[in-house]
Amino acid sequence: MKVSFDWSSAVSPERNELVFEGRNKEYGGYVLRQKYQKRIVIAMIASITGLGLAIAIPMIVAYINKVVISRENAITESITLAEPPPIDKSTPPPPPVIPPPPVQQTIKFTPPKVVKDEEVVEPPPTQDEVKEVQVSTVTQEGDKDIVDIPEDPVVGDPEEGKIFSFVEEPPAFPGGEDKLMEYLGKNIKYPTIAKENNIQGRVYVTFVVDKDGKVKDAKVLRGIGGGCDEEALRVVKNMPEWKPGRQNGRSVLVQYNLPVVFNLK
Repeated sequence: MKVSFDWSSAVSPERNELVFEGRNKEYGGYVLRQKYQKRIVIAMIASITGLGLAIAIPMIVAYINKVVISRENAITESITLAEPPPIDKSTPPPPPVIPPPPVQQTIKFTPPKVVKDEEVVEPPPTQDEVKEVQVSTVTQEGDKDIVDIPEDPVVGDPEEGKIFSFVEEPPAFPGGEDKLMEYLGKNIKYPTIAKENNIQGRVYVTFVVDKDGKVKDAKVLRGIGGGCDEEALRVVKNMPEWKPGRQNGRSVLVQYNLPVVFNLK
């Protein structure tokens, strides 16, 4: 029998049929030979496409860069502005125009005077007319909703007269705590009745240090008797001026409690 195909071609379909006749055609060699030509075509197309992209991409990138650079040059092109006109310093600028204040609507009202009816020149306004209009000595048109507010309202200190128990900077005796103890030791005179009855202890005195550092409103919170309470009050009232206490950067009134010790040595 004469064979009409090229037996030397390993991928010839006829040769594959003869070689794998009676064999398992699911074997990989048969499938690879059957699809060989198709894969060769796909590989050639992919190679040509890749080669074309390799040539075209640099050209496309160069073109895009050229367009971008030309746009940047167009944007950054310098523009020469005309010089501003010279300022005439010899002529002072005009003063600012201050609009006039709004005019408040008023109605004339003068104290009534008893005259005859025929002598009445201008009757006084009625209650309904003065209900929503400011009363004045003249009648003028204007805005009746304007409220007359004083130019410089006086705002008082909201903490004026307030006595603090705790402040940022407590009041202090001149020279500090040691000088306070020294002052009490030098000025307290032990009462005779207290000595005779062996009365000892602490007298608690409360007082207010005002904004000027002066001691005011001294009182005994808890005493021990025998004249010690009165002596403690006397010494406290005669104390020199303290350094005043301060709150929010201002001198304020501060309540201060002081124990005065009476001790027989």
